[in-house]
Amino acid sequence: MDAAQRTGRGDANVAAALTWVVPGAGHVYLGAPIFGIAAFLVVTGLYVLGIRLSGGMAFEFLQTDLRSLIAPVLTPEVGNLSAVIWHMRTYGFGPPFPRPWPEHIELGTFLTAASGVLNVCLACKAHFDARLPRGMRSTRPAPGLLVLAGWVLPGLGHWLQGRRLRGVLVFSCVAGFVALGTALAQGANLDRERHFYYWSAQFLAGSPAWILEAFWGGELVRSDLRYGDAGLAFGAVGGLLNILAWLDVYGSGEREALAHLEPAEPPAARVPA
Repeated sequence: MDAAQRTGRGDANVAAALTWVVPGAGHVYLGAPIFGIAAFLVVTGLYVLGIRLSGGMAFEFLQTDLRSLIAPVLTPEVGNLSAVIWHMRTYGFGPPFPRPWPEHIELGTFLTAASGVLNVCLACKAHFDARLPRGMRSTRPAPGLLVLAGWVLPGLGHWLQGRRLRGVLVFSCVAGFVALGTALAQGANLDRERHFYYWSAQFLAGSPAWILEAFWGGELVRSDLRYGDAGLAFGAVGGLLNILAWLDVYGSGEREALAHLEPAEPPAARVPA
């Protein structure tokens, strides 16, 4: 019998889909409204703060010939579906003339992108919580937390699972691709304004991409980049490769967590006569 039917908590796919549409909605559906509301405030709050810092101009980075209705689908923001729909309906691609960028637009667009990925991790948690039997908890790390750890630092989720060799290999591959891409593109891959979609993929590589952008982003390009296109591709591959690592760490993490359950509240100790 399916775990959702046995426990009565709800359908795992429905919980994850509801979270994708509205942060926290999956947990409200599962009967955890306080957590759901708190999650909504955190995830949506990050997006709203990003909007305020960027003036809602994130999608104005796109060149005119790349703008379309499906443009947001290829961005990290799409992980927070309701927010990105509201963003596009309110700000869209901006007016048909260039405007000066707000002072903190880079931080603002980072926060809106982070909100989308964080909501994906929340959807993973909703999926697992729907399958977790009532009154039980797992002695293993929560799969959603492993995905979040693997985004912040590639391979960390595997390391926390005890699969340390795989974690080191994941980190080496993801960080290596991003570093190689940065070297070949001479840092041009680090700016969303220059390469909107390549940056979106690279953002998924986590802290290796963030650190490089913090120190070397925004550098002027003073000569032809002989291997610039290869650098953009390598950086994007690093981020996309990390998605495969998330799928691996979540799938194995959920199976492991459901196989090691215990009562959420241990029975009270007997009082001796």
